Amino acid sequence: MASIYFTEEHKLFRQSVRQFIETEVVPRANEWEEKQQIDKAIWKRMGDLGFLGINFPEEYGGTNADFFNTVVLLEETARSTMGGFAAAHGVHQYMATAHLLKAGSAELKKKYLPKAISGEAWGSLAISEPNAGSDVAAIKTTAVRVGDEYIINGSKTFITNGYYGDFVTLACKTAPEQGMSGISLIMVDQNIPGFKTNKLKKMGWHSSDTAELFFDNVKVPVSNLIGEENKGFYYIMESFQLERLVAGIGGVSGAQHCLEITLKYIAEREAFGRPIKKFQVLRHKLVDLATEIEAVRQLVYQAAWLFSKGEMAVKECSMIKLLATELGKKVADECLQCFGGYGYMEEYTIARMYRDARVGTIVGGTSEIMKEILAKIVIDDVQYKSAYGSKNHTQQATNLVTNNKEQETKNKEQITTNNNNQKSNKMEKASEIIKSLPERFKADKAVGVNTRFHFEIEGETGGHFTAIVMDGICTVEDGLNGEAKCIVRAKATDYEDVELGRTNPQMAVMMGKIKISNLGEMMGFVNYFKRLTEQ
Repeated sequence: MASIYFTEEHKLFRQSVRQFIETEVVPRANEWEEKQQIDKAIWKRMGDLGFLGINFPEEYGGTNADFFNTVVLLEETARSTMGGFAAAHGVHQYMATAHLLKAGSAELKKKYLPKAISGEAWGSLAISEPNAGSDVAAIKTTAVRVGDEYIINGSKTFITNGYYGDFVTLACKTAPEQGMSGISLIMVDQNIPGFKTNKLKKMGWHSSDTAELFFDNVKVPVSNLIGEENKGFYYIMESFQLERLVAGIGGVSGAQHCLEITLKYIAEREAFGRPIKKFQVLRHKLVDLATEIEAVRQLVYQAAWLFSKGEMAVKECSMIKLLATELGKKVADECLQCFGGYGYMEEYTIARMYRDARVGTIVGGTSEIMKEILAKIVIDDVQYKSAYGSKNHTQQATNLVTNNKEQETKNKEQITTNNNNQKSNKMEKASEIIKSLPERFKADKAVGVNTRFHFEIEGETGGHFTAIVMDGICTVEDGLNGEAKCIVRAKATDYEDVELGRTNPQMAVMMGKIKISNLGEMMGFVNYFKRLTEQ
């Protein structure tokens, strides 16, 4: 079938990947599922075939192919009938090493990427913790710098490849007092003192390993830092688009293969003297599923195309993560029903696919989180920008530096115009803006609210202030008094630009210009006051 997305080269690549999956992976599925371990030799084999460096530069052993080669690869690995195999591969190539390629130093790339691309070393991405899943800002694992080393303490959970892997891209707090603005990414080898793992038992994805990770005074060189210190949260938020795109691609392809297996079964199975594919109730059900799969697949391809052109595509990636994984769960359930009692037997592949599909709506951001992200975009008109300063190997990052300079130029021009037309207003000073909070307080919006904020604003027009909301009254005091529920840190000029509408608040936070220790508390706090632009 003709396609606007795939070329003849893509088709040839698909044939080679499918042949590999059907001849070297699928025959081992039952073995790996029972052992609950994938033979590491298969990763080396994938490396030899050039399947582990699709979008990576040739200098590290990659093939530097376009993103639709990745789409092909992910679609075909999803046909392995093992969600665990597809997940293990996806995490390694598109999560564990993605941050390293985009933001890692030349030394780190040379150390890790060649082995990762050849399949000699296997990686994981460690973000989730026992008390912090979707809420990345709430992680507790710390990395304290002592001389030329970081000393890491804490734990992680639900980490794919975390037990049999060789290295971890670790999210940890390097400045805990700064909340989400104090998170960094650090490369950690698994064979070092103080690093322990515990393999978890799962309902599905049996072939892949999922683990708890424990860090007890683990020491790593400061040179293992990925990108800039304390920018990890923003790197993670951006990388979620690729993670969700990977989940969406695999979800649709897995659903398609599930349908194909079912169509084959109903053509062979007879009831009441005829193949069950002749029963209208099943025919119409499967046609509905086929239609939904095709519709979501086209949305997946559109999101992949936008991503390949350098778009953040937060909306589209979130939509396909939501739709594709929910559809995967639905298709597996409906198809298993067509098998009757046999669908409940372990010897039938559909049983494994049913188990494996269930976790899709949880990993990489739950369906509920996807809906909230989409609500912010569609209803609240929130816009997201890249955390990186240049396009990366899949070209998903927009040039934030250029955009920011253009915006700064516009801001300066606007400020100049304002200064020419009117005298300077004291309310443009950060200190006066904060002191005006009681005048702008909406008492009816803060009934029963008790909170305390510290504002640490650097610069001539800034200062240190404590804002208190208690018993329907707002007060502002000089100095940092009492224990704050949230700390706001910024340069005076940056704070003023946000308050006066010159800079988008989300952009300022993403760029780290405004550092907020408790984002949830701040989101409630801003609702208690009129904006300056409303005055």
